[in-house]
Amino acid sequence: MERNRPPSGKAWAISPASASRGDEHAPDSVQRFEVAPEEIGERLDRLIASWLEISRSAARRMIEESFVRVGGTEATPSHKARGGEQVEVRLVEERLRPEDIHVPVVYEDEYLLVVDKPAGLVVHPGAGNRSGTLVNALLDRGISGGEDPERPGVVHRLDRDTSGLMVLVKGEEAYSGLVSDLAARRVKRVYRALVVGEGLPAAGMVDSPVGRDPENPTLMAAGIGRPAVTHFEVVDEGVGHAMLRVRLETGRTHQIRVHLSAIGHPVYADPLYGEAVPGQRLWLHAERLAFVHPVTGEHLEFETPIPEDLREAARALDVRFLA
Repeated sequence: MERNRPPSGKAWAISPASASRGDEHAPDSVQRFEVAPEEIGERLDRLIASWLEISRSAARRMIEESFVRVGGTEATPSHKARGGEQVEVRLVEERLRPEDIHVPVVYEDEYLLVVDKPAGLVVHPGAGNRSGTLVNALLDRGISGGEDPERPGVVHRLDRDTSGLMVLVKGEEAYSGLVSDLAARRVKRVYRALVVGEGLPAAGMVDSPVGRDPENPTLMAAGIGRPAVTHFEVVDEGVGHAMLRVRLETGRTHQIRVHLSAIGHPVYADPLYGEAVPGQRLWLHAERLAFVHPVTGEHLEFETPIPEDLREAARALDVRFLA
């Protein structure tokens, strides 16, 4: 069923509307949905998350803060949807602001920049996450390009807890060139991943679509969605764990994590597709990045060392990094 989603190019804050917003906010927007027959009995927070493509926790906050009405009245996150119910969601657009957040810049020219993204940093704003992102950190460096004003200059992403190399651009010429190269699989992206389990072949490939999990819209799943290909080779093995070098052909959301979990070797300390480990973060690092400059035609290649926290975790498991 086709949904009336928020207009393309918009992202929305989850904060109470105010009569005196000043320049910080644009006018509210109300999105209306009707519960379809196949959605009868679903929890309201799950439906909002699916309709708006946001996390379930963000949807729950919207409901609890009276941004959602069912049949004209407020409801609870656990409300069970009934067929034909009319649901209204009030959205408040908030403009982006630059912020003083340190991000190591590996390379920069007038068209693009390459950064070494720290773990824990979200790439761009979204519902319930309006500040403290990589985009906020780099607005003053001139990032721009693309149709989405909430993601200026962003041509690919890393998960919040994944560290490593990313390229962002400063205009439409560089944006269109890099997007085209990514689609044509001409951008080389190599990761290091520590995975759980033993017995992987020395090298292999996972060729399986990746798409939104129909049971949980905040997660991705293998076997559905758009084509996705991940190559891996074993760098070292320890007892119960292995160090992999992983190369992406495609760049679906959570692709490496979903593919490795699907073959029975989830990334170490992955709380979504594996098992969380107290005191440890997701063991995934974007180690190498290579591409042809979309404007000058120069071949660019970068490499960043594995962060010390990941090295310590690997040493504790007696798994080596190797070159």
